[in-house]
Amino acid sequence: MRLAGAAVALATGGVMATATGAAAAPAKAAAAYNKACGAGYKVVNQADIGKAGTSYLTYNAATGKNCAVTIRSATGPAVYMYVWVQRDDTRDYADEGGYYRSYAGPVHLEAKGYCVSWGGVIADESAGKSGTNCGRISR
Repeated sequence: MRLAGAAVALATGGVMATATGAAAAPAKAAAAYNKACGAGYKVVNQADIGKAGTSYLTYNAATGKNCAVTIRSATGPAVYMYVWVQRDDTRDYADEGGYYRSYAGPVHLEAKGYCVSWGGVIADESAGKSGTNCGRISR
């Protein structure tokens, strides 16, 4: 099994910024959410990747799925981009990486009631958050 998240982000030469729990969203994101996750998904968290762009975590209450997407601030020549989301209790994850002009993802993962870690990479910059958006764990 591949290592997701922080290990991949660090391997690309970026710096992984992490935070635990809910954090106040910045006043203005480096890149606006593009609704790539689909209908019913609402932004629940974000991590700015310097001036390069933003990784978004979204959630669909009807399906119980999280979705993550990494979006560049400005479209340009293709650069390496990566996005990932991981369910913390099982370490199940979804990821996507490659050379893109505007965004990487979306990647979807069922995580209703569980904490997730997630983030993204744009060229040599990275950002993400660990143990966030925890819902009540249903038994």
